[in-house]
Order: sequence, then structure tokens, then C-alpha cells
Amino acid sequence: MKKNLKLIVGFLLVAIIGAGAAGGALWWLYLKKPAVAGAEKTEAVEEKAPTGKHARKYLTLEKVIVMLRRSPGDTESHYLSADLVITTTEEKEKQAKDHLPLMRSIAVKALSSYPMETAQTMTVEQFATQINTAFDASYAKEKAEKPFSEVMIGKLIIE
Repeated sequence: MKKNLKLIVGFLLVAIIGAGAAGGALWWLYLKKPAVAGAEKTEAVEEKAPTGKHARKYLTLEKVIVMLRRSPGDTESHYLSADLVITTTEEKEKQAKDHLPLMRSIAVKALSSYPMETAQTMTVEQFATQINTAFDASYAKEKAEKPFSEVMIGKLIIE
């Protein structure tokens, strides 16, 4: 019985020492960050998200639905539905909200030009690029400043 007790105590001591060594090693590697010989000291600068007027805001333009062009001989109607996410700043948020009907019109015009076969092969990124190009062209034509920086696609359904 005495031998068993000594064996158990021995295992416990080895386990405690091992756990302490593992904890110390993790502390040394991840928290302490020892200086490397000859390396320059650099301070990590945390990038803070802009606040106030320059804080990012996201507006949603939901249910942009268009009928895709038919191929010759195609009797079925095909539709594309997209939810757009507009990236703007707090400063331009009101102006961007006022432009939502214009943005919907530009998006409908850009998306309705595709035939079903082309739309099925395109990726979400390609659709987003085409929509952003259409917005850039429209605002350049009107010689107006865009109240947003980018339009992304939140949802895309092709039927």
C-alpha cells in the first residue's frame, strides 16, 4: 500500500511539473516576445476603425429584381434577384440614402442586359464589378460625386 501511495504521489508531481513547464513555455513564446539579437525594435501600431464622420456605414438596397434577356427560341422567363450593400461614410450616409432610387435604376439597367446563359456562368465578384462600373459611368456622365465608395452583393439568385 505504501508503494502505491508513493507511485501516485510521484505521478502527480511529474504531472504538476509538466503542466507548469508547458504553461511557462507558452508564456515565454506568446506573451513575453523575447528580443532577437540584432533586430530593430518596432512598436506595433493598432489601426483603429475610423470614427465620427469617416466611420464606415453600410446601406442595403434590397430586392433588385430583373428579367434576364431570352435566348432565341427560349420560351421561359428567367429572373435575377440581388440584394446590394452600399459602403459609405457617416458623413455621406444621408446623401447615399437619397440616391437609393437612382442606384436601383442603375443596377436594374446593368443587370437586365445579361442573357441567362451569361448570367449563369458569372461569379458574384464579376456581377459586383459590373455594377460598380455602371455606377462609376453613370456618376461620371452626370458629373456628380458618388456618395458611396463601393457596392457589394449581399444576395444573388438566378432563376
